[in-house]
Amino acid sequence: MKTEKEKMLSGEFYNALDRELSRERLNARLLSKELNDSREDEKEKREKIIKKLIPTSGDNLWLEPPFYCDYGTNIIIGKNVFFNFNCIVLDVAQVKIGNRTKMGPNVQIYTATHPIDYKKRAQGLEFGKSITIGEDVWIGGGVIICPGITIGDRTVIGAGSVVTKNIPSDVFAAGNPCKIIRNLKP
Repeated sequence: MKTEKEKMLSGEFYNALDRELSRERLNARLLSKELNDSREDEKEKREKIIKKLIPTSGDNLWLEPPFYCDYGTNIIIGKNVFFNFNCIVLDVAQVKIGNRTKMGPNVQIYTATHPIDYKKRAQGLEFGKSITIGEDVWIGGGVIICPGITIGDRTVIGAGSVVTKNIPSDVFAAGNPCKIIRNLKP
């Protein structure tokens, strides 16, 4: 029989109020608070907190506080990635972010979702869908990335977009819902 965490990570319905999951979320909240309360001149302290919060992050990860996530342990980040102020990552499923990717302020990445069936929602069940963001991507301020999305390498997502479908590599896409505006390859 699977644990609720195993169900969560495999994309099945799970109970988010499970004791183990609640404990892990609390740990992430406490680390996020510590990060968000740190001062600009406490670079080493911030780096240590970030390594505890997101242990699978590459070198030179820059998170501008405040930053919020559900677990942190389900986020895989490449090298030289930048998150501007007030970003949120709901990482009940894996979130993979490639090297040199930049997030504008207020970017929201949601792997968590709920059943359409109200009976299942009433039972407190939820599930997640992984998100993959490629290398050298620029996500503009205020973008919302919905569960299950893949964004290809070198793509730019315009500010304020709501990404509800996969976006390929080498394009500029924007809008609500986010659509390809033009190719970026010459």
